[in-house]
Amino acid sequence: MLLNVLERLLLLNILPKEGSFTNLRLLRVAREALSFTEGENKALAFKQDGDNMKWEDNAVDSKEFEIGEVVTQIVVDALKKLNDEGKLIDAQFSLYEKFIEGK
Repeated sequence: MLLNVLERLLLLNILPKEGSFTNLRLLRVAREALSFTEGENKALAFKQDGDNMKWEDNAVDSKEFEIGEVVTQIVVDALKKLNDEGKLIDAQFSLYEKFIEGK
């Protein structure tokens, strides 16, 4: 799945911090894969601005990620829950399209 910087950050925040031992192991691997390398961090020059995170636009291209079935289902469940509760935010729109509408 092709993800841009914002989608990677949002997805890292959507992944649950609790679950079964097996799922937590898979989620740990997914978090590591989605995390930014030292080179990406340097190029993006992340800066915290209050509650917002800012970075150098176009410093890093979208990147392809292999996301397994179990983690994909966890993400789908999390996005559906946000949608059902009316808590889905505009920034998550493209993730929702990719994980739910794209199925």
